[in-house]
Amino acid sequence: MTDGRGNDGDELDRRIAAAKQARPTRHVASHSEAAGESKGWAVGIEFVGTVLVSTFIGWLIDSWAGSEPWAMIVFLLLGFAAGLRRAMVTSQQIDKTDNNKHGH
Repeated sequence: MTDGRGNDGDELDRRIAAAKQARPTRHVASHSEAAGESKGWAVGIEFVGTVLVSTFIGWLIDSWAGSEPWAMIVFLLLGFAAGLRRAMVTSQQIDKTDNNKHGH
């Protein structure tokens, strides 16, 4: 059987094998690397979410009270502190869970 260019299937197989060998191999993350990365993303998203939600609440208060931008600034700072605290607590919980799994 030949393709439209007159090559047979064996030639195509050889070309595919040569291309695969020439292509650099990708690093496949281990289960522990993937788990660590997902936990890191969870902590980061939790922090950013806390800051954004608190800033939005401050913006709503400013819109309602006409005090722009003071409530938003205050809530931004409070959200940053709350997000930082929440990220630290979550990280400590993750560390405790990981240590218990590994018997430390």
